[in-house]
Amino acid sequence: MKALFSKLLVIVVVFTLSFTAATAQVVKWDSTYRPGKYVELVAKFKADPKSKKDIVFLGNSITAGTDWAKLLDLPQAKNRGISGDITFGVLERLQDIIDGKPTKVFILIGINDISRNIPDSVILRNYKTMIARIRKGSKKTHIYFNTLLPVNSAFEKFKNHYGKDEHILWLNDEIRKFAAKNVTVIDLYPNFTDQDKHLRAELTKDGLHLISAGYQVWADFLKKSGYLTEK
Repeated sequence: MKALFSKLLVIVVVFTLSFTAATAQVVKWDSTYRPGKYVELVAKFKADPKSKKDIVFLGNSITAGTDWAKLLDLPQAKNRGISGDITFGVLERLQDIIDGKPTKVFILIGINDISRNIPDSVILRNYKTMIARIRKGSKKTHIYFNTLLPVNSAFEKFKNHYGKDEHILWLNDEIRKFAAKNVTVIDLYPNFTDQDKHLRAELTKDGLHLISAGYQVWADFLKKSGYLTEK
């Protein structure tokens, strides 16, 4: 009996450790940006002067790929995009943004999570955590949460990001439910799709990232919507 109990105990311990390791792998985050550059950028962002008039653009390389202040003619626009970032990275550096008490925060994040096979439910949980933390720590900050952009597999460069349209669509459906006090949903997705629901080829260089024409579509949409000027 003791021998049987010992074997069962070993099985339970092994299973528990395996499950814990698998879970840890799911929730682990890092950046695919150049080694050391991620930490360097976070430190730079912390050192930058902050104002309650700031309009923060928060996300990954898609956000990082343009000069928002110049593109939108808004000197108070601050680019807080970091290449390769995922939702866990944004959560890790979110407090610095909250402490600055910006007037607006525009969030676009999650495509890299999808590429790493982080479960949709975990990504959604992280989205909700971002909103909750900002609403609690900076009550006057208006949150603008963007739906994810489509991708285009015809370019064949970022294969881990392609072929996962169902995840993009599911998360976008969930994001569209976020509208609440001080939370506005910006449905970017339809502005970037072609007839096959892929990222429009003329707006991208690799099926994932935008070129200047793509950012201009984004900027025109924001200006037309009035999101940049509303109180």
